[in-house]
Amino acid sequence: MSIAKITMPQLGESVTEGTISSWLVNVGDKVNKYDPIAEVLTDKVNAEVPSSYTGMITEINAAEGDTISVGELMCTIETDEVDNSKPALEFNDAPKVKENSTQENDSMKKRYSPAVMRLAQEHHINLNDVMGSGRGGRITRKDIEKIIASGGKTEEKERVSEENPQKIVIPPQNKLQHTTTSSGDKEISVTGVRKAIAQNMVQSKQEIPHAWMTVEVDVTDLVAYRNKVKNEFKQEEGYNLTYFAFFVKAVAQALKKFPQLNSTWQQDNIIQKKAVNLSIAVASNEELFVPVIKHADEKNIKGIAREIHELALKARDKRLKGEDMEGGTFTVNNTGTFGSVQSMGIINHPQAAILQVESIVKRPVIIDDMFAARNMVNLCLSLDHRVLDGLICGKFLSYLKELLESMNEETIQIY
Repeated sequence: MSIAKITMPQLGESVTEGTISSWLVNVGDKVNKYDPIAEVLTDKVNAEVPSSYTGMITEINAAEGDTISVGELMCTIETDEVDNSKPALEFNDAPKVKENSTQENDSMKKRYSPAVMRLAQEHHINLNDVMGSGRGGRITRKDIEKIIASGGKTEEKERVSEENPQKIVIPPQNKLQHTTTSSGDKEISVTGVRKAIAQNMVQSKQEIPHAWMTVEVDVTDLVAYRNKVKNEFKQEEGYNLTYFAFFVKAVAQALKKFPQLNSTWQQDNIIQKKAVNLSIAVASNEELFVPVIKHADEKNIKGIAREIHELALKARDKRLKGEDMEGGTFTVNNTGTFGSVQSMGIINHPQAAILQVESIVKRPVIIDDMFAARNMVNLCLSLDHRVLDGLICGKFLSYLKELLESMNEETIQIY
């Protein structure tokens, strides 16, 4: 018999950590290889982690609600199997950085995880004043928790420059601020999906300089066409033909014409994506997921409507997998579902833009100097101003408006 380690797996591209939402086993339980042992939540997906071995759980090393990095120890298991896998790198095993190399010490200094940024923001800790204990000077969650436990006191930092080799001591400036509670207040622990959303939103707002644009679109012809065919479509296909499918199709076409919006920012480079993979927001009770319609530009209205339906079902039944959430290049958010008429979305990091499709509202509009009742919708674009500017985004919205206003029985095919 031998003791093997089960570590946090990487549950998606760019995923660096996961939160244990619930354990499915206890110490002493016997499990088979590939049996689920825990539910883990990341900013990409809520997934079950399978056992890597057959044996008995001997120790659980992380509690429910704990956020741990990829490769960190989750639990240990007693097994007859031989562990031929390479052990995961743990923070304590990281190579020591030479003390006399400032550049090497700071190589990872400003690369924080979303959990570190969120925790520091919640407790008003200036990350520039924190000495990281991780590899290359990286600040870890444990560093922040240590500061919180000490009442918000950071260690004094020492800087050495080539011009002045003497050490310059920089005193800590951050102070913890606590919100007081009154009688009748309700304290709600931030865990699970809400915690992952918070981390992702903080990262997006801290890293991305947001700008916004809005256009209004006359979709009267589109509304008439969809209403004409929706009942027949539902009978034949078994799922709804929503307005959102038409908007997703139009966005995919517009991104092919203006690929600049189908990009991401990577340090000193802009990566313009070839594939048009549209992220869509899907809500399930209080949980929000952002699955992806892959190659949306190659699909017709029926195909897009089917994917929207299937992804929504998967979200409600908690069947979304990592691959359902990966690879998004642009986000389309159907805020009109809630009756919203104008909103400013936070960009889904690391994408360059997000489009809010607002509620379709019948309003009086002047046409040929006469009032007419028309179905109008606002399209609100949030853009990363490092990647995009007003000129290209204005052209994109103008073209998208043209596509939607021309959609009718003669111009758009559902099948």
